[in-house]
Amino acid sequence: MSANKLSDNIVIDKLGRNLQDLRISITDKCNFRCRYCMPREVFDNNWEFLKRNELLTYEEILLVIDSFIKLGLKKVRLTGGEPLIRKDMHELIRIIKNKYPNLEIALTTNGSLLSHYSQKLKQAGLDRITISLDSLEPKLFEKMNDTKIPITQVLDGIKSVCDLNFKNIKINCVIKKGLNENQIIPLIEYFKNKNVILRFIEYMDVGNSNQWNMGQVFTKEDIIKKINSKYDFSLIGREKRSDVAEQWIEKNTNQKIEIISSISQPFCSNCTRARLSSDGKLYTCLFAFKGFDIKKILRENGDITTKIKEVWEQRDDQFSELRNEFITSQKKVEMSYIGG
Repeated sequence: MSANKLSDNIVIDKLGRNLQDLRISITDKCNFRCRYCMPREVFDNNWEFLKRNELLTYEEILLVIDSFIKLGLKKVRLTGGEPLIRKDMHELIRIIKNKYPNLEIALTTNGSLLSHYSQKLKQAGLDRITISLDSLEPKLFEKMNDTKIPITQVLDGIKSVCDLNFKNIKINCVIKKGLNENQIIPLIEYFKNKNVILRFIEYMDVGNSNQWNMGQVFTKEDIIKKINSKYDFSLIGREKRSDVAEQWIEKNTNQKIEIISSISQPFCSNCTRARLSSDGKLYTCLFAFKGFDIKKILRENGDITTKIKEVWEQRDDQFSELRNEFITSQKKVEMSYIGG
């Protein structure tokens, strides 16, 4: 297979879902302490982050991608922690893009370092970028993200990628009931004439640290009801069957938004995503309890392609569709290790 051609091979799990997307957490560190991901009382000064030698090197990440390509991979998303904390991470994008020009590369970031790196990311070949922004109100932003980094730094980062004409820019907003649903309308107004798609996400029970309960979920139905008290958004649907988000469009302005409803309307049956944690473990679900140590096999010169294929073919995850007291009581992998 030539380096610029993606594989036509397809590997299928027990529920008929193919392996198409890979999310790679390149660091477990972050300069925010968002309440729904890395609350400070857990991730405090005594928290032991991974040592450098525990992280996959960029060369090892490329070897992992080589194996996934053989099994039908179409898209890679780089996450964290905060991925821009990792030194020269734009070089990782360049390495991947040079070898696989047709592989779609995306990045999820909190945006705080984006102004400094946006030009380098563009030049390296980054295709898509998603920035987290849960509030436009400075004090609420500071509260939700538990940071002293000013919101203007994130907004400047968003402006920098807009100015560079990235083709696909998305803004992720996690809505927590009773906290930031009052930001939905201001966010729609702020991004109305900008080259971005705003995405509202139901508050999820990812990891074990955020003290999640169902009463904190502002559902898709709640979100649309609030939005259409002022606007006239109607459902378009998913661009691809495997997309996590449904698209909606405003009749009068043609503004598009997206909603991710993994709590109220889960979409496990369409999930084509695998996740590689920052310590080199393969997870087959965002809510997984167990990972498979790809790093160990890789560093012992083992056959990771066969292992990945074996893991995927045994996959039967449908956590959100089967959510119940038993499985929600199990210890899940933290979001900071596998991204969103």
